[in-house]
Amino acid sequence: MRKGDKFVWNEEREKSFEELKQRLVSAPVLTLPSGSELAAVVFALKIWRHYLYGESCDVFTDHKSLKYIFTQRELNMRQRCWLELLKDYDTNIQYHPGKANVVADALSRKSG
Repeated sequence: MRKGDKFVWNEEREKSFEELKQRLVSAPVLTLPSGSELAAVVFALKIWRHYLYGESCDVFTDHKSLKYIFTQRELNMRQRCWLELLKDYDTNIQYHPGKANVVADALSRKSG
């Protein structure tokens, strides 16, 4: 588009806009965990270490990108250290949507 040209919203632009919206909400656009979600998992594992060490355990989170933490190529130093700690445990991180996790939702509402 050139300066001075009138902007016209047409079918092609509508299609591009819809595709952009779809790509922004799809899985490949997931971001790395900010740190607090991963920190909570590490904190819980440290507290329950004497029960969990050597045992297989599932970690359910409503933060979808944590599910992919083991396959990320770029991590900051803190995340790398935490990842090393996670590797000491036989953990399986699974995504569980917040709406489906009624118990945790009720607990978080009660404490807040």
